[in-house]
Amino acid sequence: MNAQELIDTARALVAGNKGLLAMDESNPTCNKRFARLGIPQTEETRRAYRELIVTTPGLGECISGAILYDETIRQQKTDGTPFVKVITDAGIIPGIKVDTGAKDMAGHPGEKITEGLDGLRDRLAEYFQMGARFAKWRAVITLDAGIPSRGCIEANAQALARYAALCQEAGLVPVVEPEVLMEGDHTLERCCEVTEEVLRTVFNQLYTQRVTLEGMILKPNMVLPGLACSMQETVDEVADATVKCLLRAVPAAVPGIAFLSGGQSAELASARLNAMNVRFKSRLPWALAFSFARAIQQPALEIWQGDEAHLLAAQQALYHRAECNRAARRGEYNAAMEVTGV
Repeated sequence: MNAQELIDTARALVAGNKGLLAMDESNPTCNKRFARLGIPQTEETRRAYRELIVTTPGLGECISGAILYDETIRQQKTDGTPFVKVITDAGIIPGIKVDTGAKDMAGHPGEKITEGLDGLRDRLAEYFQMGARFAKWRAVITLDAGIPSRGCIEANAQALARYAALCQEAGLVPVVEPEVLMEGDHTLERCCEVTEEVLRTVFNQLYTQRVTLEGMILKPNMVLPGLACSMQETVDEVADATVKCLLRAVPAAVPGIAFLSGGQSAELASARLNAMNVRFKSRLPWALAFSFARAIQQPALEIWQGDEAHLLAAQQALYHRAECNRAARRGEYNAAMEVTGV
């Protein structure tokens, strides 16, 4: 492990007011999104869609790193150029999702444990050789009556820490993603309480596993009320609650926090990130960035719909969302950008 290289890469991932593009949907998830829009669910269609993303003009102006899926990191453009080369040539750092998904947790009804540690050392070495310089692992925490349990939180935190240690051994910056889900009717206060508990547990395990905090990125949820909660706080209230929670739980050594979008609308995700940077940026020890999937991709996917004739319009929509989020990092995003373009 070269600690300085890890630190430099981690810093680069949150530099220049840029953020991460999560394009690491598993094949089943990608197929579901295609099916909703009547797009054929084939390997070639997935390849074509990912080519649309990685060849979007100017993407590197807003995106510092792209998280790929196993199928994607092995794919090429129509002309045979590997996607990893296309991404790297655009000034974007290639990354890779390495967990194998959240499965039902034995003895814990309604809770999940993320799997994928078996054989991970060898997979990480292969991905490094393929050009990846960071990785991602997602843990899923569900809020409901009586859950999450300590057993679920601790098991997922330990898995995240073991993954992170293996990544750093292999020369890859770990993106550590403990996601408290938006589904449910829980209040913002309940989400804040659980998110803080989860983050404290995760960092305790990262410390135990000797992970270099300066060489990692945290990818948490924003602190939000459940989608079915009758009380939906304002953008500024969400920003305040989120930053307050992070200040209590995230060590200053971490270079950056790149939020997941978690099913928020593209506009709300941008507005909430913007509010955090407007209100707190000058006082925070870490950069507040983004690592969005649907909140960047969805408008482009809806325009494209598998039709080559819509390619340029879809790429323009993708770039627009990326630029909106770069503006949010600067604290310069506003609703007028959604009407006029950036």
